[in-house]
Amino acid sequence: MIARAGSGWQTVLADLSLILFMTTAAAVSEAPLQSAPRPAANPQSASLPALAQPVAVWTAAAGGPEIGVWLSTAGGDPRLRLTILAPAAASAQALALASKAGRPARIVLDPDRSGPVQAMLGYDQSGLAQTLHNTGQTNLSQEFAR
Repeated sequence: MIARAGSGWQTVLADLSLILFMTTAAAVSEAPLQSAPRPAANPQSASLPALAQPVAVWTAAAGGPEIGVWLSTAGGDPRLRLTILAPAAASAQALALASKAGRPARIVLDPDRSGPVQAMLGYDQSGLAQTLHNTGQTNLSQEFAR
């Protein structure tokens, strides 16, 4: 058996790599396509704050626990921040829920949201920073060293 130089799998792989490089270089060198103009931002709309991944979610349901009972079982950690998410039309319901909660709550009214008012517990960075500030700590390493 005689092995011929340049006919192995390495040559095929090198050829494919060169082809990929050349097509990528050609695509990058072309002028970008003109995209359709973006619609102007609605000055009335506001962006929602960044919410943490919820640890627990509460929704009012027949036969379900009241929010105070739910918080006593789900929210023992003081770093958990209560966020009430509601459609803009349900602002009174969100305020009533916040007063029943018995702890500070952030209310987020979303004009595009439909559905029931929900309460969520999560480790938001701003909630953690507030906890650190209230306890007199200045950095996260002190918080996790406890």
